[in-house]
Amino acid sequence: MSSMIIPELVTLDQDLGGDKSAVIRHLASSIVSAGRADDLEGLYGDAWARESKTATGVPGGIGIPHCKSAHVTTPSLAMARLPRGVDWGANDGPADIVFFIAATEGADQAHLKLLAKLARSLIKKDFTAALRAARTPQEVVDLVEDAISDQPAAAPAQPAAGAGTGVTEAVADERQANAGADATGATAAGAAAGGAAGAAGSDVRSAPAEGAGAEAGTGAGSGGRKSLVAVTACPTGIAHTYMAADSLQAAADEMGVPLQVETQGSAGATPLPKNVIDDAAAVIFAVEVDVRDKGRFAGKPVIQGPVKRGIDEPKQMIEEALAAADNPNARRVGGAADTSVDEGAGESFGAKTKKVLLTGVSYMIPFVAAGGLLIALGFLFGGYDIALNQDNGKTLADNILANNSIWNLPTDVHTESPLAFLGPFGLYLGAVLFKVGGLSMGFLVPALAGYIAYGMADRPGIAPGFTAGAVAGFMGAGFIGGLVGGVLAGAVAHYFAHLSAPRWLRGLMPVVIIPLLASLVAGGLMLFILGAPIVWLTNALNAWLTGLSGAAAIGLGIILGLMMAFDLGGPVNKVAYSFAVAGLAAGSVSNTAPYGIMAAVMAAGMVPPLALALATALDKKHYSLAERENGKAAWLLGASFISEGAIPFAAADPLRVIPASMVGAAVTGATIMGLGVTSRAPHGGIFVFFAMNNPLLFILAIILGTVVSAAALIALKRVGTRRPEADREEVVSPARQTAAA
Repeated sequence: MSSMIIPELVTLDQDLGGDKSAVIRHLASSIVSAGRADDLEGLYGDAWARESKTATGVPGGIGIPHCKSAHVTTPSLAMARLPRGVDWGANDGPADIVFFIAATEGADQAHLKLLAKLARSLIKKDFTAALRAARTPQEVVDLVEDAISDQPAAAPAQPAAGAGTGVTEAVADERQANAGADATGATAAGAAAGGAAGAAGSDVRSAPAEGAGAEAGTGAGSGGRKSLVAVTACPTGIAHTYMAADSLQAAADEMGVPLQVETQGSAGATPLPKNVIDDAAAVIFAVEVDVRDKGRFAGKPVIQGPVKRGIDEPKQMIEEALAAADNPNARRVGGAADTSVDEGAGESFGAKTKKVLLTGVSYMIPFVAAGGLLIALGFLFGGYDIALNQDNGKTLADNILANNSIWNLPTDVHTESPLAFLGPFGLYLGAVLFKVGGLSMGFLVPALAGYIAYGMADRPGIAPGFTAGAVAGFMGAGFIGGLVGGVLAGAVAHYFAHLSAPRWLRGLMPVVIIPLLASLVAGGLMLFILGAPIVWLTNALNAWLTGLSGAAAIGLGIILGLMMAFDLGGPVNKVAYSFAVAGLAAGSVSNTAPYGIMAAVMAAGMVPPLALALATALDKKHYSLAERENGKAAWLLGASFISEGAIPFAAADPLRVIPASMVGAAVTGATIMGLGVTSRAPHGGIFVFFAMNNPLLFILAIILGTVVSAAALIALKRVGTRRPEADREEVVSPARQTAAA
C-alpha cells in the first residue's frame, strides 16, 4: 500500500491566505502536483462541496477538510501548519493545523481505516502538540505514519517559541501551552481516545474507564450509572464519524458512564449487539445522514444532533441522554415498538419544514412520473381522442375498457394516432395505458399528503395523511389541499403520539388508536372547514393559469426557468417541478395551460447540463480533461431531463456556472410559454416527444437556451480564471513520470 502522506504534501508555517477556501485549494494543488489527483478544480470542488455542508473544524485548533473524489488517483493526506489561525468553524477558535483527507471515490476498506485512525488521533493532545513542534515535513510524515500504524512516535524536540519556524509569537505560545497541557490534560480523554483508536478499524467501541465497573449486558456500572449507546455518521463517513465516536467515548469514560458507539462510516459498520441496545437507557445520534436500521432503537429516549456536536460537546450530549432516560416525556426513536418519534433535535423550524415537505414530494413524484408517462404512451397508441368525454359522461378510454377486451377488440371506433397502423389493438392498448396512468396520477394528492404526515409523525401518520389527501382529492382541493391535509394529519398524529398512555394501551396506539383519531380529526376538518376555501383557491389558481397569455405567460416561464437552474435538483428546483407535475392532473383537452407549464419546466431543466456539454466542447482550454469527459456524459443527461448532470461543474465553479445556467434556462422557459408548447409527460426530455404538441419548437427552445448559457459561461470563464494546470497535457509532473515508469 503506497504511503498516504509524503513530505511534498506538508506545508509548514506558510501564510496561505485568510480563509479556508484558499487553504483547501493550496492543499488540493499539492496533491495534484504530486501526481495523486488528476484535476485541481475537480478535487477542490468536491472538497469545497463537502465543506459547505458542515464546517470541519474541531476543538484544539484543528481543521480536517475531507472528501471522496473521482479525481483522486491515490488516497492522500495533505497537511498545513499555519502561522496565523484560520476560522474553520470550531467553537474554541481558529485552526492552525489543517489536514486535507482526499480519498478515492471507491476507496478500499484498508485505506479508509487508516484515514479513520488519523481522524481519531487528532483529538489526542500529545499528537497535535508533536505536530505543532515538528521542524521539518519529514518529521510530520513520520508522526502521521506512526499514528496510523499504531506505533508510538517520539515527539520531536520543541524549539523555543517561533525559533527557526517563522511562526508568530502568539501561535507559538499557544502551541507550547497545548504541548504542556498534555502532561495533565491528556489523561482520561487522551488515553481513552487512544484506547479506542487502537481498535484498528473496529466500528463498535466500548472502553469503559478503569474502575467504572461496567459489565457487558448489565446496563449500569458499579456506581449505578445507566448505560448508553450512540451512533455517529457524517455525509462522507471518513473523519467526523470516527472523531465524534472517540470524543463521546472519551467523555463517557471520564464521566464513568458505560457507552458503546456504532460508527456508520465508509470503513464499514458493525451493528451494536441487540442485548446492548436493549439494556441501554437512552441513545445518542450524532449524525448528519439517516441512521441505518433505526428501528433497532425503537422506543429508546433519544438525543440527536449534528455529528460535529458529538465532537464539540460530547459531555453535554451524554448528560442530556442521561436526563432523557429519566424523563417519561422525552423524545423517543420512532418505530413499530413505540408511538413517539424522533423529531431531529437541534434542527431549525425551517429545516424541519423543508425536510417534511420534500419527503412528501419525493414520495409523490414516482406516482406522477409513472402515471404521466403512461398517459403519454396512451396518447401515442390511441390518440388524444381517448381522453374526450362521450355521451354517457365517461371518456372514450373508459367506454372501450367497459365494452371490449383483448379478445374483443373495438371495431367501430376511429381515432387519429401516430401508431394508427396498429388498428384496433393499438386503440385498445392506448386505452389501457391511459387508464392505468390516470389511476396512478390519482395517487398524486393522497401520496403527497400521506408522506408529509409520515415525515412529521412517522408510521402512525401515514394512514391519516392518505385519508386527508383522499378527502382533498374528493373535494377538488388539488395539490394545495394535499399540502394542507398532510400537514394537518401529521400534526394531529404527532400530538396523539406524544400523549401519555397506559402500558396496556401502548401497543394499540400506532396501529389503531392514532390512525383512527387522526384520520377522523384531519378528514373531518378538511370536509367541514378547510376544504371549501382551498377548493376556491385552487379553482382561482387554475383559472388564472388557463387565462395566461402573452407577457404574463412569458413572465411565468422566466420564473420557472430561473427556479429550475438555481440549485439543479435541490429544494428550489423541486418546488418548480412539483408545481408543474401537480398541475398535470388538472390539465385536459380544453385546459392545456398546465401542459405548457410542464413543458417549460422540463425544457428549462434540460438546459444546464446541455450548456455545460456545449461549453466544454467549444472552450476546451478552460476545462480539465475530467470535466470534458463529464461534459460528454452531460449530453445524454441533459437530453433525458436530468438537471443533476451539471452539478459537478456547479460544485467546482458555482459563481460562474449557476448564473450562466439560470440565464439560459429563463430564456428557454419564456420561449416555451410564449410559443405555446405543451407536454403531457412529466419526465423523459426529448425521448417523450410524442407527448408534445410541437416537438420541433420544444427542441428549438432548448437549443436557444443552451446556446445562451454556453456563451455566458464561456464569457465568464475568461474573467479571473486560467487554464487548469492539472490538464496541461504537455506538462507531466516528476511524480507522475516516476509512477508511469
